[in-house]
Amino acid sequence: MNQDFLTPVKEDVVSHLVKQSSLALAQKVKIHTVQEGFPDLENVQIAILGVQEDRNSENNFGCGNDLHFIRKKLYELFPGDWSTNIADLGNVLKGNQVSDTYFAVSEIITDLLKKNIIPIIIGGGQDITYVNYRAYDSLEQTVNITAVDSRFDLGNLEDELTSQSYLSKIIMQEPNNLFNYCNVGYQTYFNAQDEIQLLDNLFFDAYRLGKAKELENIEPAFRNADIVSIDIGAIRQSEAPANNNASPNGFYGEEICAISRYAGISDKVTSFGIYEYNSKYDNNHQTAHLIAQMIWYFIEGVNFRVKDYPFSGKDNYQKFTVLLEDDDPITFYKSNRSGRWWIEINILSDNKYKRHALIPCTYKDYTDATKQIIPEKWYKAMRKLV
Repeated sequence: MNQDFLTPVKEDVVSHLVKQSSLALAQKVKIHTVQEGFPDLENVQIAILGVQEDRNSENNFGCGNDLHFIRKKLYELFPGDWSTNIADLGNVLKGNQVSDTYFAVSEIITDLLKKNIIPIIIGGGQDITYVNYRAYDSLEQTVNITAVDSRFDLGNLEDELTSQSYLSKIIMQEPNNLFNYCNVGYQTYFNAQDEIQLLDNLFFDAYRLGKAKELENIEPAFRNADIVSIDIGAIRQSEAPANNNASPNGFYGEEICAISRYAGISDKVTSFGIYEYNSKYDNNHQTAHLIAQMIWYFIEGVNFRVKDYPFSGKDNYQKFTVLLEDDDPITFYKSNRSGRWWIEINILSDNKYKRHALIPCTYKDYTDATKQIIPEKWYKAMRKLV
C-alpha cells in the first residue's frame, strides 16, 4: 500500500486515547500515529480511512475537516464481543487538484480490496462514492451500490463530478461495471419526477423514506450491495445537524444505526462510506457521536457475518419452488443459518453476471409469489440479466 498518501491521525486524538479505559475501543485498534507509524495490516479485516476532500461537495464546503471529532467519539466506545481486527489508516489530505485526491483514495481502496480488507470511509463529499466505485475496476466484476440519501444525485451529464451529480457519472462513464443501484430513503420533493422515472426505466431500486423506515423491507438492499454510501443528510437535522443540506425529515439515529448494521452483516458488502459530515454545523459534536455509533454498528455487523452468501453448500439451504399459472416456476432459497431468503434467476445471457443469479429477498416476497404476485425485484433482475 502506498503509505505516502496517508497522514497520521491528529495528536490530540492520540492524547485522548491515553485517557480511555483499557477496555475501550481505543486500545483495540491499530492506529496510524506519528509515534507508532503505519500499522501492520496483517490479519486486519476493517480499515478506517479519512478523506479531507470537500471541493466538489455542493453547498457543504468544509465537510472534509475535523474528522478527529468522529475518531474521539468512536474510540471512547466499548467494543462488542468481537474477533474482528481493525486499523485506522489516518487521512488522505487534499491534493493540489481534486483529481489528485481522487487518485490517492482510489489507489488506497483498491489495495485494501485486494487484501480483503473492508474500508470504512469517513469525511469528504459524496462524490467520493464515484471514486470508491472506480476502485473496483481492477477487480473486473460488476458492482452493486446502495446509497442512503434523500436525493438521487443524478445531476446532468454535462455537469462536472460533484456530490450531487456523481450517479450520472457512474451510470454513463466507461468502463461501466454497475449492475444495480439502489437508493434507500429518498424524499420525493427533493427529486424531479423525470429522475424517479429514469431510475425505474433503468430497473434500479428506490425506497421512499416512509417505506424505508419499515426496516425489514430494506435489508435485502444491503445484502445485495458491494458498496454502501451514506449521506449524513439522509438523517433528520435534529439528529445530525452537521450538514449544510440537512432537512427536518429523514432517518432517526437508531434507524441509521440499524441500517449500518445491515450493511455490516451482509456477506457481500466490501466498502462502507459515510459522507458530508461538516463539523461547523454540529451541536456539541452530536453528529460526530452518531457517526461513531454507526461505525460501531457496522463493525458489529461484520463481526457477526454468517457467510451464507454465496451458497456454501446445498445442505445449508431449503429450496422452495413456486409454480406460477402463466410463467415458469420461481425458485426460492432459505438459509438454515440466518433464515434469510433469495430468489434464483436461472436464465443468464452473460457469464459475468453469474454472481447476481441469486437476488436477496424477504419472506414476504416468497409468500406473495405463492399468491401469484411476482416480486418486482425478480422482474427487474430478469430484465437486466437476460
